[in-house]
Formats: sequence, structure tokens, C-alpha cells
Amino acid sequence: MDLQLNGKRAFISGSTQGIGYSIAQLLLQENASVIINGRNEEKTKAACFLLQQQFPNAEVDYVVADFAKKEDVAKLLEELTDIDILINNVGIFGLEDFYQTTDEDWYKYFEINVMSGMRLSKKLLPEMIRKNWGRIIFISSESGVNIPGDMIHYGASKAAMSALSNGLSKLTKGTLVTVNTILGGPTYSYGVANTIGQIAEGQNMDLEQMKNAIIQHANPHILLQRFIQPEEIANLAVYLSSPLSIATNGASLRADSGVLKVV
Repeated sequence: MDLQLNGKRAFISGSTQGIGYSIAQLLLQENASVIINGRNEEKTKAACFLLQQQFPNAEVDYVVADFAKKEDVAKLLEELTDIDILINNVGIFGLEDFYQTTDEDWYKYFEINVMSGMRLSKKLLPEMIRKNWGRIIFISSESGVNIPGDMIHYGASKAAMSALSNGLSKLTKGTLVTVNTILGGPTYSYGVANTIGQIAEGQNMDLEQMKNAIIQHANPHILLQRFIQPEEIANLAVYLSSPLSIATNGASLRADSGVLKVV
């Protein structure tokens, strides 16, 4: 299927690895040009180089910005122009006891997980509406619907992200601009892989056995019966980036393999 993305320009926050990186790969495969983002200069440059090697005829660039630092964000917003597709992917997560979670932790999660997408959308949406074409996609989580008791701060930030996305979609009425949210399920991202690898090594256990044990313990009803791969989330994101997805707007789409019972 031709997703008609030739000539479209995308910015993906938090895209040096995992879901964001997979989205970059698939957009480049569809002949879009891509700007990736990370907070570390060396790592971001290396990720960009790998994409350039994989897609030698594509237009791919990078910008370094830490969304926890307002000065980085301000500089990024000044420089970011002529974007057709905005993927709000950057985010942080972690297990934490509700009673031990500080106000500073709550502010940090909302600053990165929610305010990043708000600021980028506030900058880029008006131009999309003026041009009468654009896509904004928020990479959220099923944890924003079914809030985990040991990640309440994270789940609340993801719920806020979905609310922001839905509200922004109302501003696109009568245009060819859409704003949607993806509710991802348990994904074998870089951070998850690192953690599971360390646990497996510490317990002298086979990695695949450990992955299976963790998914069966945490999400025994997942229909895939395994972790979701980053590219399996990216597939949906790239379709939503396409002109073919025009009838999908203001939606929260599940890529959770049945983890959520209702939405």
C-alpha cells in the first residue's frame, strides 16, 4: 500500500531508540523526510547516522533537546518549522510507590510526558491548519486508561496526554489536519529490554524465559502472549501519518493486544 507520504516532513520527539526510532524507520521507508530527537548529542547523532546508512537516499536529520530543560525546548521551538507530521513520543516511566512519589517527581513526569506535546503542538498546529494538512500523533499507553497502582504518576500523565490530544482535535474541524492518540500495550522497548536483561542475568535465567515469565505475571491475558515489538506500534503511527487516515480524528486507537478490556 502506498501511504502517500512522499515529500512529507516529520518530527519525532524522543526517537533515538524504541518506538520513536521504529517510527522514523517506517516513515523513511515511505519516502517521508524525518527529524529525530534525543537529549544526548553523541547518541542522537549515532542514531541519525544509522538511519542515513539504512536509507541513503532519504532526507534525515537530528536535533538535540532535553524536554526536561525549558531552555532546550525554547531553542527547539524557535528552530522547528515546516513540519507536516508531529509524533509526540518522548516520555519517561518508572515504578514508584504513590506515598513516596514527591511533588518534584509528579512535575517532572508532566513536564516531559505532557508539556512536551503541548508546546510542540502549540507551535506547529497553527501552520498545519493554515496549510490545510497535517498530522499530530501522541504515543500514549494503556496505562493512561487502566492506571497501574505502582505507576499512578505515570498513568496520570498518560491520561492527560490523551485528553490533550482529544481537545486539540476539536481545533481541526473542517480541515485536513488530524490529531490522534495511540494506546500502546506492554512493549519491549530499550528500557524494558535493559531491565529484563539485568534481572535475567542476576537470576542466571534465560532471557526468553524471563521475558515470558514477566509478561505472564504482569499481563497474562495479553492476546499475543508476548511483549509487543516497537515496530508493531510504529505501523499504526505511520498509517495515522498518512493522507489515507483522514477519517480518523480525535481518536484513541489501541495497539495493546487486548490488554485493555474496554476503552
